[in-house]
Amino acid sequence: MKFDTPATTNPIDQLKVVGKGYTRIDGPMKTTGTAPYAYERHDVVDNPAYGYVLGSAIAKGKITSMDLDAAKGAPGVIIIVTADNAGKLGKGKLNTAHLLGGPAIEHYHQAVALVVAQTFEQARSAAALIRVSYQEDQGTYDLAAAKNIAPVAKDEPDAKSATSVGDFAGAFAAAPVKLDATYTTPDHSHSMMEPFASMAAWTGNKVTIWTSNQLIHSSTEDVAATLNLPNDNVRLISPFIGGGFGGKLFIRSDVILAALGARAAGQPVKVTLQRPLIPNNTTHRASTIQRIRIGALADGHITAIGHEGWSGNLPEGRPETAVMQTRLLYAGANRMTATRLATLDLPEGNAMRAPGEAPGLMALEIAMDEIADKLGMDPVQFRILNDTQVDPEKPSRPYSRRALVECLKMGADKFGWAKRGAPGKTVDGRWLVGMGMAAGFRNSMVKKSGAKVYLDGKGDITVETDMTDIGTGTYTILAQTAAEMMGVGLHQVVVRLGDSTYPVSPGSGGQFGASNSTSGVYAACLKLREAVAQKLGFKSDDTMFADGRVTSGSRSAALADAAGEVGLQAEDAIEYGDLDKKYQESTFAGHFVEAAVNSYTGEIRVRRMLAVCAAGRILNPKTARSQVIGAMTMGVGAALMEELAVDTRRGFFVNHDLAGYEVPVHADIPHQDVIFLDETDPIANPMKAKGVGELGLCGVAAAVANAVYNATGVRVRDYPITLDKYLTRLPAVA
Repeated sequence: MKFDTPATTNPIDQLKVVGKGYTRIDGPMKTTGTAPYAYERHDVVDNPAYGYVLGSAIAKGKITSMDLDAAKGAPGVIIIVTADNAGKLGKGKLNTAHLLGGPAIEHYHQAVALVVAQTFEQARSAAALIRVSYQEDQGTYDLAAAKNIAPVAKDEPDAKSATSVGDFAGAFAAAPVKLDATYTTPDHSHSMMEPFASMAAWTGNKVTIWTSNQLIHSSTEDVAATLNLPNDNVRLISPFIGGGFGGKLFIRSDVILAALGARAAGQPVKVTLQRPLIPNNTTHRASTIQRIRIGALADGHITAIGHEGWSGNLPEGRPETAVMQTRLLYAGANRMTATRLATLDLPEGNAMRAPGEAPGLMALEIAMDEIADKLGMDPVQFRILNDTQVDPEKPSRPYSRRALVECLKMGADKFGWAKRGAPGKTVDGRWLVGMGMAAGFRNSMVKKSGAKVYLDGKGDITVETDMTDIGTGTYTILAQTAAEMMGVGLHQVVVRLGDSTYPVSPGSGGQFGASNSTSGVYAACLKLREAVAQKLGFKSDDTMFADGRVTSGSRSAALADAAGEVGLQAEDAIEYGDLDKKYQESTFAGHFVEAAVNSYTGEIRVRRMLAVCAAGRILNPKTARSQVIGAMTMGVGAALMEELAVDTRRGFFVNHDLAGYEVPVHADIPHQDVIFLDETDPIANPMKAKGVGELGLCGVAAAVANAVYNATGVRVRDYPITLDKYLTRLPAVA
């Protein structure tokens, strides 16, 4: 199905099933422990062995020797896989470093060996007996000190190196009110609950891998490329994922080593990356340095806005594109953005929930508050004043839907923003209390998505697509889509996901999963409706599907009657025209936070939070709310505690486990409210929906930071906002 004109009235608009707050249909399996995660697939293979990954003890250099003798003789050991016996390996398109190192070492904890044994404990014990000698080379590990920062190449796939509209330098110099400030965000770890885990089994020269992965199709291709196999010889299965946040968009060493270990051992092998290995061995959100300059007239109109971002990565790595939202979010005739990338020998920086916008808004939305303060304007009104309904860099390109002003106004009203006091002046006992807010922005991307649907003799529908569910409710919204289209109850739909033998979807990531995968199911169901009408002898253009029956004019039949003895099936994909080129498709939010700072200890407590989101049609408000409050929680972590500490001498993240890398716990998170604006976006797709999973994060950290400033009068520009950065600067009232 080609979607190249805005959607009109269609079966989804009935909203009998879509738009309702159904509980996740996979919930019972997850809460009873019966959902089959990759490492727990005891039902699919016999006699699996266990692999334990040994990571490099240096960040840059080479292995000079590896003594395996003691490990080979340890109890239960079957085989040890290293670069010496793994055979020639390729590298997938989405991998920056090689997934099995040796002799060259590209980053700390790069996998250098896999010990395969009869039990996990035996593999772990044997791995401790391996003796590796290294030649350590000098590396570059400090972004601030890096001397090789350069503009990103012009053909950089994520962004052009720079954009320029008007005369930024001249307009900024002439502006009567100016801000020129630098902000920093640290390296972040995904810290998902389920670790990276895979199990592999070979049949001849074909391998099946049960894994925890967000993008099945591209990952299947990358496995094939790495193992030098035809794509058809690789099958990936990932029906349940215990969190990913972007870290599982790509294959990691667990996938490749499980396959190599199973081939060498001649039996299935399970591999999970132990938690202390994950931050250095896999990917992370890269740290940034961001300089923001804003010039405004005395009445508050922005005349110049510039945003430069620096980040670092391994050679061939991509930058953290923190300037992206600044190209689109606010009006201003004179504009400049630039992205620069330093070569660092730290582990790979790559996608983490809302890459680009999440760290970018952490800086931009503090800067917007700072310039509003200089102007003596309310931060909400300042943002409303500088709203734009067109792409500021391409004024001829309007937004498909842009309800940022509505989000801000509703949020201010519901949150009681009018009661906000002056910085450092609101006291509640021993607590200094403040309110902060920020705009949220995340682009909505369109991607081809396929699905296959079946109708059986009972009138039940089965949906198959390689789309994955990372805890976002994908099973449920796909079932709702099929139920709405075919006129059956939700209990009559079975959804099968995460198998590379199913039709190709975009996968889970980038906030593009829900809208595109449901549109793919919509397209397949349209074809199935046509097949049903044809089988029943009805006219397909006036056929109604409701309550398990099909009606055309005065004729009616049970949906099941069309199935016959063998059933009916249809397959299709949603493909997009150029609407996303003619219109800017984005999602928006207003984030509001109240925070209290202890006047004696400086302890910060977030007291309440509100997100007002505009993201097209909300397919399931219950699962969507769950995504947003999880994202808001992640924003609190980014604001107050999350930071991978870099050892700039040896090139690794020191706090590489969940004991040292702090994330919010229940006690850190207060009451959270989420409001979805009642809107649709017919230009986006036939579902008239967009995404919310990353929008809920974008801007939250800045809203917390702005609340802390309003409470204390102390501005912190370096995340996370920890005691050492403001304690000695608390106001006299403290």
